[in-house]
Amino acid sequence: MSIDTSAEDGGEPGEIAKINRLKQFKSAGRGFWSQVADADWNDWRWQLKNRITSLEQLQRLMPTLTPEEHAGMVLANSKLKLAITPYFFNLIDAADENCPIRWQVIPRIEETSTAAWEMTDPCGEDAHSPVPGLVHRYPDRVLFLVTDRCAAYCRYCTRSRLVSNASGYDFHPEFDKQIEYVRNNPNIRDVLLSGGDPLLLSDDKLEYLLRQLRAIPHVEFLRIGSRIPIFLPQRITPALCAMLKKYHPLFLSIHSNHPRELTMEVREALGRLADAGIPLGNQSVLLRNVNDDLTTMRAFMQKLLMCRVKPYYLYQCDLIAGSAHLRASVRKGLEIMEGLRGHTTGYAVPQYVIDAPGGGGKVPVNPEYVLSRNAGRVIIRNFEGKIFEYPEAADGTPLVAAPKEIEEPELV
Repeated sequence: MSIDTSAEDGGEPGEIAKINRLKQFKSAGRGFWSQVADADWNDWRWQLKNRITSLEQLQRLMPTLTPEEHAGMVLANSKLKLAITPYFFNLIDAADENCPIRWQVIPRIEETSTAAWEMTDPCGEDAHSPVPGLVHRYPDRVLFLVTDRCAAYCRYCTRSRLVSNASGYDFHPEFDKQIEYVRNNPNIRDVLLSGGDPLLLSDDKLEYLLRQLRAIPHVEFLRIGSRIPIFLPQRITPALCAMLKKYHPLFLSIHSNHPRELTMEVREALGRLADAGIPLGNQSVLLRNVNDDLTTMRAFMQKLLMCRVKPYYLYQCDLIAGSAHLRASVRKGLEIMEGLRGHTTGYAVPQYVIDAPGGGGKVPVNPEYVLSRNAGRVIIRNFEGKIFEYPEAADGTPLVAAPKEIEEPELV
């Protein structure tokens, strides 16, 4: 006799089957590089040296480029360079024009169209940069940019003005000045290393920065933001993990967007970091044709937990110039959050945020669970739509009876 678990798992039997398929761990494989020696394939420096960076390489490996992709490739290096590691390229489905991996890393002609509301610096970082390479937007924490390079380049990158230097931003961090600024500002307790990708630095160079920052008494903990465990899991070596372990409390925020990115290789790399005592969180971007689907997102969040990673933020795609074709609606984001909250473990529910355009900082965005409130009570609904009253009276006694039914206003 079969057992229907759809109710407890928050979905219909067909949806559960799809979620379970998406949660399977598979190897990225070798693909076109099957003849490469194991020692080379598993060497992160070999992966970087052999990235796909030109139209000629891409056409040879993927002759199914669409006209939009081909035109985008011709113009790619004027905005954001093309770079894809051989490992990550193997996750692309060349037969599927809507492959979620393909949409993230292969340029499209739509990148050259800029809407009136789009910006080159949508988070206003340059306006909050007291010294080159450092952003001080929030009172007690700073963003410490270490490089303009990544293992591969996401086509929706918030820092595409800076990353890869395709547009001539000419980014040059000044580590000594950045560290001195942190040292001279005792209200700074949290430093986030980002870029580009900090894990592209050598172990020695990265350790130099961590050692200098850890020596500042008022810096309570350090963070690293990185897509390297996803693009280049070979970089997460035992030596790197042993070095990072020396600088606790140290947190690492990875960036991934789709369950297909969580391969066997990635799970092993993340396991090495977790075994080194490094708390892991994930930051995703809501992207059209990638993860703007509740079933995909539910599987993705649950699969992250299987990799010992806590879903942290789900970002509404920033208003970066040329990103309209990848931007899903806020309405879709709220719909997905509604379908996660209460329908899966709370650990699998990230905080949905909009980085307020122009430098306003992260603003949490949630479905409406508080229906009304006054001095005497709060009327709330749960994930099932059931209505409850919580008393606000000093002695805990409800001042009025809960209504039998509340009609929710239409979301405008």
